[in-house]
Amino acid sequence: MFVDRIKVFAQAGNGGRGCVSFRREKFVPKGGPDGGDGGRGGDVILRADRHVDNLSNLFYEPIIKAKNGGHGMGKKMAGRAGADKIVRVPIGTIVWAADDEKRPTSNAQHPMPSGGTAKIENDPLVDLTRDGQEFVVCHGGAGGKGNVHFKSSRNRAPRQYSEGEEGEQGHFLLELRTIADAALVGYPNAGKSTLLRKISAARPKVAAYPFTTLHPIIGVVEFPGYRRAMIADIPGLIEGAHRGLGLGHEFLRHVTRCRILLFVVDIAGSECRNPTEALQNLRREIDLYDPILSKRPWYVIGNKTDLAEARENLEALQNRFSAVEIAALSAQTGEGLEDVRVNLEKWLVNAPQPQPINLAKTDRASSGD
Repeated sequence: MFVDRIKVFAQAGNGGRGCVSFRREKFVPKGGPDGGDGGRGGDVILRADRHVDNLSNLFYEPIIKAKNGGHGMGKKMAGRAGADKIVRVPIGTIVWAADDEKRPTSNAQHPMPSGGTAKIENDPLVDLTRDGQEFVVCHGGAGGKGNVHFKSSRNRAPRQYSEGEEGEQGHFLLELRTIADAALVGYPNAGKSTLLRKISAARPKVAAYPFTTLHPIIGVVEFPGYRRAMIADIPGLIEGAHRGLGLGHEFLRHVTRCRILLFVVDIAGSECRNPTEALQNLRREIDLYDPILSKRPWYVIGNKTDLAEARENLEALQNRFSAVEIAALSAQTGEGLEDVRVNLEKWLVNAPQPQPINLAKTDRASSGD
């Protein structure tokens, strides 16, 4: 199961209670208060881990709780500190504080995998983009004071103590945006999954019906000189995807991480779509979804050149988009595959890095390196 958006409830541990105790030992003429402090509650920490690829672990554990601190003891012994709850999340996870009362989402209504919906009314708390980066979602409560802290010349036998503080808690929305160098964007059955199979070791599902790709799949492409690039296969888009139609709209957020966009077009029109019109519609859907994203460098890969009418449609596409580089191939037969690999390396070398997400509360984020 692939989960890229989920709402969770996090609760840090409470601090332990302070102790009221007095030293009473044989042959010790002077005793006095010796109650220890309570232990600190554990924190709830999110840690980016490159070995995790989605948020499905939180689907089965939407309530995250850290351990409480231990109570203080006699002989000035402090209680045990509560263990931190460390949750591993994929690299590219963004965290928002969710409003549990109003409960829709940031630009539209999106049902959550754990049930209900969540509302985003503020800026992201953190964007976990590096392996090992950590963020404390909820801080544990401080431990209470034992009676040893309340002794004075006037109060020789204090019986006062303090309770431990409660740990922080709240609802949070976690959203995964896949980190990749390039994204394959196109209509269903355009050949994106077949292309990814040919240029990488990824094995996405390939079948002769639309929407065989149900969630983004990442493949690693090797280049000469021990260089590599990560390519994301996004589920096929249809017209109206920016309004929530089809499957692709659920995963368009993953495209925002990519440095370049690769529009895969069925150049033979085997799915009864004119290649030029199909590319125009895809560009329009991206622009309507995010105008900033549509300004990202983009290129065209014309697939299925082994079929009839491919050459004529390729010429028409080149005449219409003369300023855009177009690479033609047949992913099925492998013809032109090496040229696409060479062009992909060139395109990525010249592509700028995407701007990071603006975080208004970076003071709450902590780095793990």
